[in-house]
Parts: sequence; structure tokens; C-alpha cells
Amino acid sequence: MKACVGSTNPVKVAATAAVLRRVYGEAIVVESISVDSGVPVQPWGNGETLCGALNRARAAQRIEGAELGVGFEGGLLEVEGHVFTCAWCAVVHRDGVVGMAGGESVLLPPSVAEDVRAGAELGPAMDALTGLHNTKQKGGAIGALTDGWLNRQTAYEHLLTLALARLLTPGHYET
Repeated sequence: MKACVGSTNPVKVAATAAVLRRVYGEAIVVESISVDSGVPVQPWGNGETLCGALNRARAAQRIEGAELGVGFEGGLLEVEGHVFTCAWCAVVHRDGVVGMAGGESVLLPPSVAEDVRAGAELGPAMDALTGLHNTKQKGGAIGALTDGWLNRQTAYEHLLTLALARLLTPGHYET
């Protein structure tokens, strides 16, 4: 079986490989491809972020002709005056079945919230806060803000596992 991730970000590729190997076995081939999300570089809101994940999954599956296309998109939410991370995952099967899941939100520190409200992308804003480099391709905001207790890859593994629910238990979804 071949799966293709709509990103070259090593965190997204590693999360996909880890989950799909647990679910489908070591014989699965996971490839990555750079595709356009079709949303702004820093998506805001669940709708825009989910759209980016769906666009990535569909493009990856279509371009590579894989059995599964996987798309992840990280974004931001503003709730009650606070800014949180949000993330979505979409899985597209070549037969047209689509699975989706979202979550893994963490409250951003006030200085980071101010930066992203002013137009900064989350990754560089987190780099500025922590003094780290390229956090979005490593532990992410989740890793930095939980002092390493969780990280971006773990969060994306959870999301992909949840997005696979429709493919793993189709009888619960199809009538």
C-alpha cells in the first residue's frame, strides 16, 4: 500500500509513517510531496485550517496516485479574546472516502498572540519567544509550551489516528 503526505515537513511525514505502520504494517510505503494548501500561510479558524488539510490530502493522493492521501494543517483560533493553536488532519482514500479530525489546541502566550494577530506566522513567533530555530519542523508550539511533555509529532499522530476512524470502522459511518 502506498500513502502520500501533502507536505515535506519532517514532523508531518514522521507522524504519518508512525501511524500508518501501526495500522497497516511495515509494508506500507509513505512518500511526501510539496503541495499547495490553498489557504493562507497562517490559517485562522477551524474552517480555513480544515480546508488546507483537505486540499493537501486530495492533492497528494491525486498527484501520486496513492491509495491514501494525508494532509495536515496547523492554524490559529481566537476564543474569548485568547489565541489558541488548532490543527486538522484529512485522509483521502482513492475510492473517495474522506476521514477528518481536528484538535490539539494550546493557549498561546500573550506575546505570541500579539505577534500572530499582527500578521506573524506561529512558527517564527515561537522561535522568537523561545530562542529556538525552526520549531514548526521539530516539537512545534506544543512541544515548547509543554516543556517537551508533548510535541507536534505526537499531536499529529493523534489527529491522523482519529481521521482514520471512518476508514477503520466504515460500518459506523455508512448507512
